[in-house]
Amino acid sequence: MSERLSLSQARRVALAAQGLHRPRPAAAPGLRQVTAAVRRLGLLQIDSVNVVARAHLMPLFSRLGPYDVGHLDRMHARAPRRIVEAWAHEASFIPVETWPLLGWRRRAVRDHAWGSISAVPDRHPGELAAVRAIVAQRGPITAGQVHAELEAGGGAGVRARESWGWNWTAAKHVLEYLFFTGEVVSAGRTTTFERRYDLAERALPREVWETPAPSDAEAIRALVEIAARAHGVATVRDLRDYFRLSRGVTRALVPAAVADLVAEGVLVPVAVDGLRGPWYRHRDAVVPRRATGSALLSPFDPLVFERARLAELFGTTYRIEIYVPAARRQYGYYVLPFLQDERVTARVDLKADRQVGVLRVQAAHREPWATPATPQRMAVELVTTARWLGLDDVVVTDRGDLAPALAAELPAALAHADDG
Repeated sequence: MSERLSLSQARRVALAAQGLHRPRPAAAPGLRQVTAAVRRLGLLQIDSVNVVARAHLMPLFSRLGPYDVGHLDRMHARAPRRIVEAWAHEASFIPVETWPLLGWRRRAVRDHAWGSISAVPDRHPGELAAVRAIVAQRGPITAGQVHAELEAGGGAGVRARESWGWNWTAAKHVLEYLFFTGEVVSAGRTTTFERRYDLAERALPREVWETPAPSDAEAIRALVEIAARAHGVATVRDLRDYFRLSRGVTRALVPAAVADLVAEGVLVPVAVDGLRGPWYRHRDAVVPRRATGSALLSPFDPLVFERARLAELFGTTYRIEIYVPAARRQYGYYVLPFLQDERVTARVDLKADRQVGVLRVQAAHREPWATPATPQRMAVELVTTARWLGLDDVVVTDRGDLAPALAAELPAALAHADDG
């Protein structure tokens, strides 16, 4: 390979592609900046965990700083919609123009959906017809409201407990089947984060709904390019992971898409010092001379999606310990890596205690690349995060080797924020 990157250069390429290589703008971001950030990332993973902030909200804060989360709601819930929910990297928000590129997954529901969803036509044929009629007449509508309609008509079915403990009604199963197949979409969320389902043809912008369906090969090629642009530099494993392109037709189509993109010069094969390849750089990716940003990264941040990639490029081994028994957790329940310049220098276990208005640092640990500036820079980031969340204070418990130094820096950070 004629092009070579040092490991430091590869990290900086990855950070620049994600918009994490420099300090965030001082001015409050508006709708245009939020929209641009979503397009840069290509997707925002959705998760119900709300220990600090909902999963899809944090990545934009990490890149833009304090922003009005109402912008995302406007982009999702009001016409003309700019983002839509879809199964992309798990459940995700994606730009609306990406929705047609996922048609191959919606058509292959039996290959890609879990069993209780793919089996809906066989298990709930009566409810399927009834729910279609209810959404057509009443949408946007929540699963609870649909269940109530079915119950009133004597066809609500029974609740089924899933492996993760979800106690879903037949209405919810049917709606999730219709959501997976693209017959309905989420037209917004309630204040309790319930989806409001509506017909896709009614909720999506007309130009998106009427876009001719691309072939499977065309769609996979486009998704691989989106992933490559978001990564900057990546392996085929990384490119597959971004949109979960590892099952069904994608197994053969991803290598073909990579080969096509290389032939067209969109992807440039590169060697990364010390790492097994091949790696591919998107032709528009840049190599900043330095990386100077700071950010707390949620467990669902696109930079840390692929844990093997995080370990290779940044030397950071990370896993979310929510599902680990408390006695066996190493770092804490909801741990966020702290990005400082081009390395992960620390990690903190955070909890937003909204009842008393406090951001609780339940543990703070150094990474091998921590510097003397790490406590001060993290303190500033924690105070900025607390203010964005509407919390008045940051409190550090004495757990972890970074906790004492971090606690010592917080008074100055809080005072500076209050003066500002």
